Amino acid sequence: MLIHPTAVIDDGAQLGAGTQVSHFVRVCAGARIGRDCSLGQGVHIGDQVVIGRNVRIQNNVSLQDAVTLEDDVFCGPSVVFTNVFNPRATPAVSSLSPRTLIRRGATLGANSTVVSGTTIGRHAFVGAGAVVSRDVPDFALAVGVPARQIGWVSRQGEPLSLPIKGHGEAECAASGERYVLRDGVCALASEITA
Repeated sequence: MLIHPTAVIDDGAQLGAGTQVSHFVRVCAGARIGRDCSLGQGVHIGDQVVIGRNVRIQNNVSLQDAVTLEDDVFCGPSVVFTNVFNPRATPAVSSLSPRTLIRRGATLGANSTVVSGTTIGRHAFVGAGAVVSRDVPDFALAVGVPARQIGWVSRQGEPLSLPIKGHGEAECAASGERYVLRDGVCALASEITA
């Protein structure tokens, strides 16, 4: 484990072996971070944050309470996670939102915003600057404000020649893996049972 001397790691925080912590990072006491993660400069990890293995969090990302990042997630620079459903300065009015879940292998582009309570599916790709205000399916490519799905991507992030809805099959140009789209749900062909 490599922790820069300017980082503040509260007592009780759990960091897995091989995790690297850069300049001016803050990890709160209740945070749980898996093995082989990378936390860039100026990252803040709140008390109720759970981070899996091999997660890459670039500079200036703030993960407030109630966020879970599964294994192999990539957060580009300055990704924003909101954490309040009704943002007001008065504590009696303000209320915390439900958990935000970023599934295994998802990518969040630089300066994207994820509104609390949403789920981003496995290996989904959210473009830079997008604002995610509703769930993103597995393998979906979502861009814009508000984010909308414009296609599908493979586990390697390669575009797949599939319609947004309906049925189809495609092959990843990088890996050769086959993907199947059925009723608007995309999956690896090897994961589909008869």
